Amino acid sequence: MKEMDCVEVIVEKECYAKEGVHKGMQGWICDPNSIDGSWLVNFPQYGEKKDIAAIDIEETDLKLVPRMEAKKNERIRALFSE
Repeated sequence: MKEMDCVEVIVEKECYAKEGVHKGMQGWICDPNSIDGSWLVNFPQYGEKKDIAAIDIEETDLKLVPRMEAKKNERIRALFSE
């Protein structure tokens, strides 16, 4: 993986959920360096809305995706807001 890659979270973890990030959400790697096997990933919302989070995610908890879908993040976030 490298900076600017689009990724998806493939596991649900409490440490991610505390920051509003859940399995299936997509983001982009926003730092060129991996630290201890983790990447800093930004999880945006669609349009001009505030980003959900920018947090460290373990590489083993991510998969590469060809393009990011911010609207998917909003749908997943809504499921956990109910």
